Amino acid sequence: MEDILRPIYQERASNDNTLGILIMERNEEVSPETDNFDSILLVIVEDLAENWLVKHYEHEQKSAALHIIDRKLLEEWIDTSSYRRAIEWIIDGRVIYDRNLYVKNLKESLNAFPEDKRKLRLTIEFSKLTRSYSEAKNLHGTGDNLDAYSRLLRSLHYLGRIAIIERGYYPEVMVWSQVKRIDPEVYKLYEELIRSTEETEKRVALMLIAIEFSINSRLDSCAEHLMELLSTREEPWGFGEIKTLPEVEPYTYNLVSLIEYLVGKDKISVVLEKTKGNQIYHRKYQVKK
Repeated sequence: MEDILRPIYQERASNDNTLGILIMERNEEVSPETDNFDSILLVIVEDLAENWLVKHYEHEQKSAALHIIDRKLLEEWIDTSSYRRAIEWIIDGRVIYDRNLYVKNLKESLNAFPEDKRKLRLTIEFSKLTRSYSEAKNLHGTGDNLDAYSRLLRSLHYLGRIAIIERGYYPEVMVWSQVKRIDPEVYKLYEELIRSTEETEKRVALMLIAIEFSINSRLDSCAEHLMELLSTREEPWGFGEIKTLPEVEPYTYNLVSLIEYLVGKDKISVVLEKTKGNQIYHRKYQVKK
């Protein structure tokens, strides 16, 4: 298939704003990593007007997808895990064009997984985990155990991704095969939930306890990104102030549940400040000293 695609990527390589081109080829009959295409062609461009262009091709029953991606958008995907397939394409894809070693350096950065990026990714996944877990707990409390079970599966998925990041790796599309190699304890929780013969209500109740233990053991490291931000000043923060910090944008939609979870765990204090209203207070937040 690469021979058929060569004229396409050679044309792209001739453009001055093309930084690199990689190809990822399908190895299995079912291939989530390539969206079940036979080949993925990834073209990274500086200052692309539309940020992300996708074209599909077919030749003699072989299919290919061309992704042309702006460098800034791609790096945002890497930092926030917005589109994990692209990360796999970079890590596992074969380089066929590299201007000024951009792709080589990008691959090395992904393999190194710098600490600042790891902190951010842990907090992103942890914010999703705390929200999903809280929803499961509330649903279990109201007797909606099938919905609680569904939220617990989602919670375990986030926990699995956290376990992978903790070991210094980027989560792949096929998370559980990766977790099985890296963290057998978390994988065992997943197996217990889906394979248990207990009634749903009991399965949910037991798993809530197990997941809460895992969350608590990771609390300090996974919330470090947010806690460090809130520790940059002595005065308490209004929620609106926290929400507008550029650094929290990747997990802003789960920020409320994350802060409330940290308040419940006595990691963040609630500070009440008077308003002009009678007995109405501003609710502000401060890292517990």
